[in-house]
Amino acid sequence: MNADPVILTVAPNGARRLKTDHPAIPLDPAEIAQDAAACLEAGAAMIHMHVRDAQGRHLLDTDAYSAATAAVRQALGDRLVIQVTTEAAGIYHPPHQMAVIRALKPEAVSLAIRELAPDAAHEKEAADFFAWLARERIMVQTILYSRDDLLRWHDLRRRGVVPEVPHFLLYVLGRYTAGQVSDPRDLLPFMAPVADTPDDNTGDVPWAVCAFGRRENACVLTAAGLGGHIRVGFENNLHLPDGTLAPDNAALVAAAAQGSRLMGRPLATADGVRARFG
Repeated sequence: MNADPVILTVAPNGARRLKTDHPAIPLDPAEIAQDAAACLEAGAAMIHMHVRDAQGRHLLDTDAYSAATAAVRQALGDRLVIQVTTEAAGIYHPPHQMAVIRALKPEAVSLAIRELAPDAAHEKEAADFFAWLARERIMVQTILYSRDDLLRWHDLRRRGVVPEVPHFLLYVLGRYTAGQVSDPRDLLPFMAPVADTPDDNTGDVPWAVCAFGRRENACVLTAAGLGGHIRVGFENNLHLPDGTLAPDNAALVAAAAQGSRLMGRPLATADGVRARFG
């Protein structure tokens, strides 16, 4: 039986880091496209895209996303899945987050349950949005920061707030720990069995890991060894596995790709990702 290909995603910039953090962080559409090309060659199948305003601040804006998407498509065609973010970053609220995605109609989107459906009062609006995403056949990756987030996602799925479509989960390690430094053991709470769920904590739902801090590579390769998928990049970490400063995002992608291959798992292509998630 062939090993499940690893979906390797690059998160090249995030919502907060600037050129003062690392000169190779891509911020404008041309830089994002150039970085995407290097990461594709290093093994990435998907890019997790953030855009910024003229001052480098986090932005959720349809026109800005369209410009960055067009730049990547012009450079690479459809050889990368382009996933945009709905991250609030302490700036935006659910109505705006959802309105941008409705206007953009991207190929793929990442969203956090704790942002879009933080409590019962937000569930109806969130359910309508999730149903719209399903109708539009937009690939959704759901961000989970803790085991409590995972349990809430299961509850929403059982009650139909989250529709029965091809799901993709992202477990975030280290985001709310001291110094935002992750450890492979941070994955264990996500992997513990969940009541009334077949086989393991997600059943047949694929999952990936991203990890804050210098142990990013160790965390994502632990996930790969357990059957998960990978997200790496300057959004979460600036350092290579040996602790030295990475020259660019492609170097982080290449390290994760090499580790995945050594585990006997080939790398997914963008078309393979699209076929898997419909």
